[in-house]
Parts: sequence; structure tokens; C-alpha cells
Amino acid sequence: MDIDAAVTSYLTTLTVERGLARATVDSYGRDLAKFALLMEMRGHRAIAGVAGGDVAAFLVSLADAGLCLRSQARHLSALRGFFRHLVEERVLASDPCARIDRPRTRRRLPTVLTVTEVRALLAAPDERTARGIREAAMIQLMYAAGLRVSELCSVQVGDLNLESGFVSVLGKGGKRRVVPFHDVARARLERYLGQVRPGLDPNGSRRALFLTHRRGPMTRQGFWKALSRLALCAGITKSLTPHGLRHSFATHLLEGGADLRVVQTMLGHADISTTQIYTHLSGEHLRRMHERFHPRG
Repeated sequence: MDIDAAVTSYLTTLTVERGLARATVDSYGRDLAKFALLMEMRGHRAIAGVAGGDVAAFLVSLADAGLCLRSQARHLSALRGFFRHLVEERVLASDPCARIDRPRTRRRLPTVLTVTEVRALLAAPDERTARGIREAAMIQLMYAAGLRVSELCSVQVGDLNLESGFVSVLGKGGKRRVVPFHDVARARLERYLGQVRPGLDPNGSRRALFLTHRRGPMTRQGFWKALSRLALCAGITKSLTPHGLRHSFATHLLEGGADLRVVQTMLGHADISTTQIYTHLSGEHLRRMHERFHPRG
């Protein structure tokens, strides 16, 4: 089997059998396409001719191109999955990645806001305007439910249960979860749905919950720009991203005493090791807990 055919077969498996999201499959495809191009330059057309030295040469080429360690590790992860699939399908007898070490990376924590900063951010939208009402509903829901920005932008009107205070979210890998939100978020959502959204969807034909002034679904980039502007209005000097607000949600839950497994479920993490990144609590919080519970405190 030639390399291009092997890659195509693998990507089809990811889409059809494993049900991965289109964006994820496309990302794997780009990484594997780079590998296939280098193998062609090295004289390999058949996948059976690829050895561990070729994989190592690929990683060296990524480093030479200036890719950071995190990006190199992502490319290697794509290759590991690819070759593991080929071994399972008996296309290859052995895995060329078996003895390749993963580039060591330091896990970078996203920005976390204090509770005071979050309160200032949530109060920043000018709710005298239609835009402000929509922005208030979006950031309240995102912080209340700990949503990813892609999840927030893909929420549909039918996904909301305002009476019970739950939202159904389509997460990574097409997995759906139900997450609660509080009364403050519900009040902002009700106001947006009652006063603003009807004007953005006069025919009632749009399914997306959050719409722009052009009557299209809110995009991740559009929300990020709005969040950055609101952070500036709130006097927040930290570099804040949508994921930083999700990180703040998880950190504040844990600081308030929530169980790690509960936070894992709400965030939609398949592996609890992913959730453990949020256990890096602030030194001030640890100091308060020490003073409260230590017998000499």
C-alpha cells in the first residue's frame, strides 16, 4: 500500500468508525500530509518502507522549520495513531514510532481570573443595547456552564431548558452532555431570547441560539473579539481567551469544594488526567485553607 492510500484509509476510519469531528480529522490529515511529503522526498512511496529513522527525520524537519515542542508532539501523536492503526489492520508488522520518544513539553496553564475579576467581566456588557444583552447572555452561559467557545457558538435554541436550568452541549468527538446553569444566566438568556433574538431571526428559521447583527451564527472569532473588548472595559489587564474563562469556571468550582469527578463531567473530559490541570489552585486559596484547617493556623 502506498503512503497516500494508507493516510486516506486511516482518515476514513477516524470519520466513519470512530466518529471524530471534521476539524479533528482535518488536523490529522494536515499533519500526515507533511509526513507523506517528506517520505516521498526520501524515496519512500510504499508505507512498508518507512522505518523509525524516517519518523525521527520527520521530527527533526519540524524542529528545523521552527515548530514549537507542543506542535512537534502533536504531529508525533498523529503518527502514533496512524501507525497503530496500520499494525492493527496488519498492513504493517511493526510500528516505526515504537521507539520514538515524545518531545518533552511544559504544560502551559491558561489565564485564570479571580472571582472579583469575573464579576467585573460579567458586569461589563452595556445591557441598554441589543449587543450588550446578547453579550451578557453569552458570557453568563459560558462561565456558568464552563463551555468551550466552539460549544457556546454551536448551542441551538432547542438545546436550552430554561425551566430546569440545563443546556445540552455537543462536545468533542460528537459526545453530548447536559450541564446546569444558575438563575442569573437564565435571566440573561430569557432577556436575550425575549428582546433581542426575535429581531435577528424574524422568520424563526435560524436554529443557532446566538446570532450576529448579520443574522448568522456567532463565530468563535467574533466571540473572542467581544470577550477581549469586555475584559478591557472591566479593567482586566490579563491576556484573556475564551478558554481562560472556562479555566476560571473549573478553578473556582474546585476552590469552592467541588469534587474533581463532578468537574470532569461538567467539562466533558474523557480522562480525569485532563481535568487535573485545573487543580493548580492559587497560592492565596491554599494559604486560606491552611489557616482554616491546620491545628496551628
